[in-house]
Amino acid sequence: MKISTTLYFDRATTQLGNVQGELAKTQEQLSTGKQIVKPSDSPDKASLVTRLDSELARQASYQDTLKAVNTRLQSEETALTSTSDVLTRVKELATQAANDSLAPADRQSIALEISSLKDQVLSLANTQDTNGNFLFSGSRVGQQAFGKDAQGNIVYQGDQSRMVVAVGDNRRMNMNMPGSDAFVRVIRDDGKGNKVGVSFFQALDDLASAVKNSDHTGMQRGLTEVNTLQQGVSDATAQVGTDMNVIDMQNSVLDEVTLRLKTTKSDTEDLDYTSAITKMNKDQLALEAAQSSFAKISQLSLFKYMN
Repeated sequence: MKISTTLYFDRATTQLGNVQGELAKTQEQLSTGKQIVKPSDSPDKASLVTRLDSELARQASYQDTLKAVNTRLQSEETALTSTSDVLTRVKELATQAANDSLAPADRQSIALEISSLKDQVLSLANTQDTNGNFLFSGSRVGQQAFGKDAQGNIVYQGDQSRMVVAVGDNRRMNMNMPGSDAFVRVIRDDGKGNKVGVSFFQALDDLASAVKNSDHTGMQRGLTEVNTLQQGVSDATAQVGTDMNVIDMQNSVLDEVTLRLKTTKSDTEDLDYTSAITKMNKDQLALEAAQSSFAKISQLSLFKYMN
């Protein structure tokens, strides 16, 4: 079989190109630190890396949601803790006012302070987050939680909705507390044997009025009702604290999942530098050998021997 000079050159050129291609691929892997530089390098591994990236993005989204919920809960906790502190002061004043030795003028001053403290609680109940949303309005975040109705009474203007967000593939949690759950109503006897509900702020107004008028019966009732109001705030604070603990635990779960995904991704796409450098040296040696053999073959010619 005759082998032409052209065939020699074509085959040698192809072989040189293949060896140079392998060397270039290894050098590119070393420069990027990845064994998969483009999908065609390993379609199955490239597909796995894409899925892992998508999963990592979803876990990051859950963690971002947890951060937002945690910030909101911290604001709620601060507002509720401050409210509890104010109610403690109201109890102290009411106890002081109930003292029989206190002069009516002194009770007038105490009543003014109780009214001022009520306004402070109202401000806390209408606390807004950094986006201007009202914390205790339920889903009506653009409306004040508590405001005055047509008769001038302070009423709850939000709703009882709890906004639920996904914080994991199989985990959802509440991100808000309706004001009606924190600033509770009290049940009072109307004097006719009937039980009626009285709003949080109405109870404080009635207490201030009883102190102002030296109404001892009203003051004693008000003291009992303030205990109920403070218990409602304490229960709400405890619920917020429980939700914040859930956030901490869920963050730990997400951190573990993220670490596992990153480890799998690293095992799949990261380059083994020792193996890559060894392969590059082999590719360089192969290229030098191919170039050397091509140089010798290219000098072979029948005319050279005829001369």
